[in-house]
Amino acid sequence: MTQPSNPQPSIADKISELVRQAVVPGGATVGGIGAFWELLINDEGEVIKAVASAVIGLGLSYGATLLKPSHRSAQRRIDHAGKLLDQTTDLMFAKITGFEGKYLLCQALDCEGVRSEGMRDRDGIFEPELKDVFVELKIDGNSRPPGFWDKMRRKPQIDVSRNQTLWDILALKHQKPYRQLAILAWGGFGKTTLLKHVAYRYGMGEAPPNAPNLVPVLLVLRKCRKQLLSAEPLDLPTLINEYHIPSLPESSRLQPVPPNWAKDMLRKGRALVMFDGFDEVPRDERPAVVRWLHEQMRQYGQSVFLVTSRPKAYRDESSAAQLAMAMPLWVQPFDDEQRRKFVLNWYQCQEVLKARRNTPEVRKVATNAAEDLLLQIESQPKLRDLSQNPLLLNMIATFHRLYPEAALPRRRVDLYKDICALQLEMRPKDRGLKTVLLKFEVRLVLEQVAFNMMQHELKRINRDDLLAEMATALMIQEEEIEATELLRDVTRISELMVQQEDEYEFAHLSFQEYLASAYVAASADERERVLYENLSASWWKDTILLYVAQLKKPDRLIGEAMERGAVDLAYECLQQTDRRVEKALVEQVKAARYADLEQHLRNGDWEAADDETYRLMITEVGKEKGQWFDYRELLNFPCEPLKTIDGLWVRHSGGKFGFSVQKEMYLECGGIPDGKYHKEAWEKLCNMNGWDAEVEYNLESPNGHLPVLGHFTRPWTLWTLSGVWRGIFSRIQTCKL
Repeated sequence: MTQPSNPQPSIADKISELVRQAVVPGGATVGGIGAFWELLINDEGEVIKAVASAVIGLGLSYGATLLKPSHRSAQRRIDHAGKLLDQTTDLMFAKITGFEGKYLLCQALDCEGVRSEGMRDRDGIFEPELKDVFVELKIDGNSRPPGFWDKMRRKPQIDVSRNQTLWDILALKHQKPYRQLAILAWGGFGKTTLLKHVAYRYGMGEAPPNAPNLVPVLLVLRKCRKQLLSAEPLDLPTLINEYHIPSLPESSRLQPVPPNWAKDMLRKGRALVMFDGFDEVPRDERPAVVRWLHEQMRQYGQSVFLVTSRPKAYRDESSAAQLAMAMPLWVQPFDDEQRRKFVLNWYQCQEVLKARRNTPEVRKVATNAAEDLLLQIESQPKLRDLSQNPLLLNMIATFHRLYPEAALPRRRVDLYKDICALQLEMRPKDRGLKTVLLKFEVRLVLEQVAFNMMQHELKRINRDDLLAEMATALMIQEEEIEATELLRDVTRISELMVQQEDEYEFAHLSFQEYLASAYVAASADERERVLYENLSASWWKDTILLYVAQLKKPDRLIGEAMERGAVDLAYECLQQTDRRVEKALVEQVKAARYADLEQHLRNGDWEAADDETYRLMITEVGKEKGQWFDYRELLNFPCEPLKTIDGLWVRHSGGKFGFSVQKEMYLECGGIPDGKYHKEAWEKLCNMNGWDAEVEYNLESPNGHLPVLGHFTRPWTLWTLSGVWRGIFSRIQTCKL
């Protein structure tokens, strides 16, 4: 593919400015349109990159005019400018020869915009381009399946002492395990956006120098699952040819599709096949999808396969639905640097799109607003925790921009509550809209719909069923509003629900979970029973945690969780609530949480105790087993659980093992627990406690040998290990162990 040259920002700015003037009321004249066209002719070498700014400008201006009286006039302007952009698209494709080059551009065009789940266009909030706001996600380079490190011990291929990007992982495709990737994260961590970013950069010829030369194919499993579940499912080459390619923008330019192009690409190992949203496949359909995926990976094992999923779906206990990719990887939460970069980029895009110009004055306004938001986030620990999730950070930024004088919500449950109020009430009121959303408490209807969808484990619902649910809820509320009218305004104005082909879903599963939790909180006596019945079900976990955060007296729910053996959930509920809980119940939960560790230590099963220590500590910082700590998490690890874990190790080993034992030995070696690397002291410690050799899980091991948190199942250097223990030793000193 002949790649277009990189655009100068001034050209992109000029195009965006002229197009926006063309479509907004009172915008550019015919002379302005002429200038736009002349710009395309004179700078056609830069058009391919610059046109994205114009496209997004058109979309946003049109979105803003939907609710304005001058909509028809604006529409005529859009139609006129749209013809120019069609001609621009022709110029883009005219520069490309060959089918594959055109395919790459079509795949890139399908991924150039970024619409964060849960946040839609509204007055004053614009949809930026992906390339302008995307912050490279970090992948946990330590998450590996059991036994992997044993096989790779003698020649580790990546620096596991730091977080990797997906590009770093793809660069290792010459090794078979790196050709079957699972990207795992909870909702809102940017899995879908990451895949779009990779597909866009490959499509535009902008992949990093270390990236292998691959052709991206991005497929959404929920959309193509029917093709995989039919009596005669399509194989992957046919799926690409007959389903994927026709779904792309400008797909008419790809006809006819060379019959063997997809198969040859897959066989030669040139494809990057990305399947998004395994967790969105209904559970009863997952076994068939897994079998299909495994067969395609077997046939085309030289190409790279990547599947995204929430962890619970990926780890389904049913063996028939176990995806088991060779390389499961975790998306890391945003760190301080990523948060800062995202907020600055986001505000920059918002102000430039609002002002329709990119000048020093506009950039200064954006920077000042971004710095104000960052200051508020960094000064409030709870907000800082929320902002580790890209979706929640986007929501926080949106709230801050729309209501700069209002206090930012500090809890996740309050953030969802305020965003729902903003979408359902504040927005239509501010615009003076005539809508059913302002005639009654629409939220009550959506709460009932969300709760019923949770009961049936539905993320999507067809139109007829949704209308029936809404009609029932309206009848209970004694409202005479038509369900069709309500659905229209909920999707068109509030956009808390969105249409996906022939089905509807909440803009993000988190909103469904929050609204369901609010429905229970409104009348707990009857509805809470459903939660009790599902205390061990992963599907209900977030709903339960959002619910407990709304309770004035959470003791009953926490006690019920303990009765049903859901100890970890009971402990998380304690962490979520700000309310006072009976001291005896708190002690019961904490004792139960550490019961397995104490039993392993009492039995002298030191390896199981080490594994349980890792599990307790990784879940304490909000991560899942299989992930790893970052340095900041250890520096801020809660003192009480650290003291409890250490005390159990010291007591049951007769003072031989434990973090505090290791720290005292480090001090004897001349170390300073300040979080810094002291080479000589660290090497002395490793020689003294046997860390410079293989781990031994027995009492004959040297003092301070355990716990190691499973470290020695990985081929890490002692310097790499020091980064973990520097954080632990510093925290032990602070906690006065």
